Parts: sequence; structure tokens; C-alpha cells
Amino acid sequence: MTYAPSDGSGDVAHEAPGEHVPTPGAPEPRPAERIGLAVVGAGYWGPNLVRNAQQTAGLRLHWLCDLDEAKSRRVLGEYSTVRSTTSFEEVLADERVRAVAIATPAAAHYKLVRAALEAGKHVLVEKPITTSAEDAAELVELAEANDLVLMCDHTFCYTPVVRRIRELVHGGEIGDIQFFDSVRINLGLVQPDVDVLWDLAPHDLSILDFVLPPGVEPVGVSAQGADPIGAGRACVAYLTVRLSNGALAHCHVNWLSPTKVRTTLIGGSRRTLVWDDLNPQARLAVHDRGVDLTPPDELTDAIRHQALISYRVGEMVAPALVEQEALRNVMAEFAAAITEGRAPLTDGRSGLRVLRLLHAASRSLELGGATVPVDTDSDMELITAQERASAR
Repeated sequence: MTYAPSDGSGDVAHEAPGEHVPTPGAPEPRPAERIGLAVVGAGYWGPNLVRNAQQTAGLRLHWLCDLDEAKSRRVLGEYSTVRSTTSFEEVLADERVRAVAIATPAAAHYKLVRAALEAGKHVLVEKPITTSAEDAAELVELAEANDLVLMCDHTFCYTPVVRRIRELVHGGEIGDIQFFDSVRINLGLVQPDVDVLWDLAPHDLSILDFVLPPGVEPVGVSAQGADPIGAGRACVAYLTVRLSNGALAHCHVNWLSPTKVRTTLIGGSRRTLVWDDLNPQARLAVHDRGVDLTPPDELTDAIRHQALISYRVGEMVAPALVEQEALRNVMAEFAAAITEGRAPLTDGRSGLRVLRLLHAASRSLELGGATVPVDTDSDMELITAQERASAR
């Protein structure tokens, strides 16, 4: 099997959250048996996977695979015990290799992931999981039928700040979700094969999928895009996701902004979260401010003439966060999911959900911004081999 060299030109993930931050604290305890790993792709993201795999106690890196073997050797450098190869078949034939991390252009994901799963390997794959929702659904079903871990590297979900946001949302600290608003803009590279939505929005959509509480899910997507420089694809885009509880999630992505902005606001009925990723001193702020609505059955004759809406102005708290490299947490979660025989936090299904939102956004652009329903029926149809057997 052959695949395109991973030189970064086809990748859609151009953010490396926290990659410069060393992981503090004592080293992880080493398990009795480390999981043999191969990294496929020595381009933009592959070197980061190699470095973090080497520093993850539960993993042992055996191979780096890329069509450009000289590039692989340059990436490995001091890691003389890791072998380089241009043959993916050689990697899959190695019985020491129990897991594969794939960091190639997205167009190659489906064939590589499928081959690895058919060879009985656990898989970590960069986003998007594939370029087709149908292909992604097939891979999810294949992994579940064979009790294999299929994990998506939604890197931002493994930053300490997003993990804390998830805890606050799922724990009910901010109340019911009322809005989600994110801005991801800077003077970035105009990609030759994808628009700004497919390049940048996967970050925010994966975060949205990760932090939404149980029972709240996207039901519709609308998108507006513009190409003011004549690049042949949208360079500025606004994406709106309608949620099942009536709230809206909004994402602004832009390659043309002279200033870099990375902010996310999540409003709840009790509190509002403000995440500024460019402020290391206070990445997350929790505001006890908002709008309260007096229930009609609690109104008395004395206050019935007053407005039902009141404004709450309380304290702002900035939770202490331990800075950790997100990708190290990704690799640790991958190893733990394999060892414990469980689904990872960002499994194949989460990758499929994000992919469906991207497809709906693209369709909305084609329709001039019309709201496109999110396809969730096939997600419900994805059942494991055991469920099929019991159904018979």
C-alpha cells in the first residue's frame, strides 16, 4: 500500500496547542508491558507524535513510516532504536506493533486506517478522521466489531483548560447551555486544497462536541463564507450550529486577520466561561454574571408590574490550571484506552460527529447559508458485532 508523503501540504490541522509547554510533575509509572507503536507520516504533525510517543511511559515506538525515508531519518535523529521504512505493509506485519498513529494528509486516512484495523492494530488518527462521513462510519463499525480502539487526535480537547471546561459544563456549574461562541482568526496560510472551514473549524467543532453535556446535540448547521482575495475557496467564514436545547453555537474562522484571536465564550444559565488561549496568565475566567428570568408562578402582586428579567453581577474567578502539553495527554489517553479496553475520550464516533458538521457546513455554503440538518441517523445505526448477534 502506498500513500501521499506527509509534507503538511494536505493536512488541515495547523495548530499545535501547548506543544512548547513541558509536562510538569513526576514521570508516569511505567506499565509492565509497553504498547508497541508505529507512527505513519513524517511531515507536519508526525514529528510531534514521535516525540510524545517516546516520552509516554505506556508506549514503545518501533517504526516511523513515510514514503520519504530520508525525512523519517531526519525526524528520528537521536532515536536510533526506532526504525524507518517506506512500507506500511512492513509495519503492519510486525507483531510487536499493536497500535498505529496516522499523521498523513486526510485523503489517505481511510485506506491506512482500514488496513491497520484489518491487521488487528489499534489506531490513533489525525483529524478529520476521513474525508467522507460514510467512510468514517465504516471505520467506526469495523473497529467496534473487532474490539479495537479507534481514536481521533482532537488535540485541543486534551488541554487542561478544555478538560476543566468540560468538567464545569458536565458538572452543572454553569447551568444550562445558552450559547457557545468561538473566534479563531489570524493571518494564516491559505491552503491549496481546503477552505478555511475545513482547515480551522475542526478545532472548534471538536471542542464543542467534547464539552456539550449529555442530551444536548447539534441538529442543524448554517454557514456563510467569503473569498475576498480570489483564492478560489472561502477564506473567511461564519458557522452557526443549532443545538437540540434551542441554544446556538457560533464559530468565526478567518485566514486574513492581521491580528491573532483565540477566544471561546460559553454562556450558561448560572455562569459564563471565557477562554482566552493567548493569555497564559488566565486562560479561563468563570463569570458569575448573567440574566435571570423570574418564573411566572413565583411572581407576586407586589412585583408583577416589574420586568421579569433581572441582571446578575457577581464575581469572576480564574481557576488555577496546570500547564501540560496536550499531545502528551493524547498519547497517554491512547495507551490507557488500549490497556483498559475502553473507548477513548475522543473516539471514532466523535470524529464522525465532527465530520458530519463539516459536511453540513459545506452543503450550507453551497446553498447560500441555508440551514442544513445534521445527519445523526447513521450514528444510531452503528452497532457492534455483539449487538448484531443478540438481535438475531
